[in-house]
Amino acid sequence: MARMKFWFPLAIVGWQYWMPILFGGAVLTAAVALLLSIWVAAIPAVMTLACLLFFRDPLRRVSSRPDVMVSPADGVVTEIAVVRSERLSGDVLRVSIFLSVLDVHLNRSPCCGTVQSVSFEAGRFLDARHPESGVRNQSNNLVLHTSYGPIVVRQIVGAIARRIICPVRKEDVLERGECFGMIAFGSRTELLVSGPERWTPCVKVGDKVRAGSSIILECKVDQRSPTAA
Repeated sequence: MARMKFWFPLAIVGWQYWMPILFGGAVLTAAVALLLSIWVAAIPAVMTLACLLFFRDPLRRVSSRPDVMVSPADGVVTEIAVVRSERLSGDVLRVSIFLSVLDVHLNRSPCCGTVQSVSFEAGRFLDARHPESGVRNQSNNLVLHTSYGPIVVRQIVGAIARRIICPVRKEDVLERGECFGMIAFGSRTELLVSGPERWTPCVKVGDKVRAGSSIILECKVDQRSPTAA
């Protein structure tokens, strides 16, 4: 995935979805302004801007600390638990985040790492707040090789959000806080970290977090994974 050299207010990873909205809204607004009035044209203009807000990409200040994980999504923390992961072959610390339709929908890398795999899983479209949505819903699984061992970021659809965007490929290198995809519109994101005994949660259930800027996990000691390069 090519890294952007500049900031743009709308998510480049979702351009194929917001470009038709922008173009269609601009044409409709101009037509209404010419045929009716500028005041009436304000209606399609406001509706277009409201739709484009779903694809906003705000600037975020990313922590430079090497011993932390930042949030992979905007939203509310709904779960922090140690669970068994078949994908990582052992116990992991799982942090689940619910994204409402009003949240920024971009997903960001929680730390520096190299993409090991990207895999799509078909499934259902339960409400993202449903306790079984993480298991039964359609999802995309991004596995990163990091200095602390492998981690997984799961993009999970909800009842409304049914479009997962993740243009990264195997061997792509992601920086902490770098955008790697998005889910439109509102959903669930999970972070699974191997070696749960090494990490201390910096948030609690019910906390509001922001992708890229909110620190959600801190390493208890400066102990790198022996299997990490």
